[in-house]
Amino acid sequence: MTSDWKKLKIQIADIVYSSSVDGTGFRDVVFVSGCPHHCDGCHNPETWDYNGGISLTVEEVLKKLSESSITNVTFSGGEPFEQTEALYALAKAVKDTTGKTIWVYSGYTFENLIFDKEKRKLLEMCDVLVDGRFEIDNTELNMRFRGSLNQRIIDIPASLAEMKPIELCLDF
Repeated sequence: MTSDWKKLKIQIADIVYSSSVDGTGFRDVVFVSGCPHHCDGCHNPETWDYNGGISLTVEEVLKKLSESSITNVTFSGGEPFEQTEALYALAKAVKDTTGKTIWVYSGYTFENLIFDKEKRKLLEMCDVLVDGRFEIDNTELNMRFRGSLNQRIIDIPASLAEMKPIELCLDF
């Protein structure tokens, strides 16, 4: 990756620090702008607008995420896989400089992502995928780390090795 990666722009709806609901442990969450899914009952409809929020460089977002040594990172939205080039650069920089784990939430399924070259590149930089569109009629109270029962919490490295989704068993 050339030094140009630092100047790539990410359209950001918000960055939330030390969240405990967007993956295991405490996580800094990058909410990106832009989503094609428009799920009924979406928790973040303000992130649907591709021009919403602010435009930051990868370098600026990395600096914000590097300020905390105890939190890992989550990409949510909006739809992270709509900004694959810049988020790939950010994910690679996070991994290379901090070693933090990365969760990514997507309305796309694992099966959709692995056969799209650009989306797969970002997927390969992440550790856990929560996949599938939110379904308002398919929810239960007290679900951890997902909004509806159709969504899966997927171990990305294991799934890529097997070329099929391998769900994480999160017993608490």
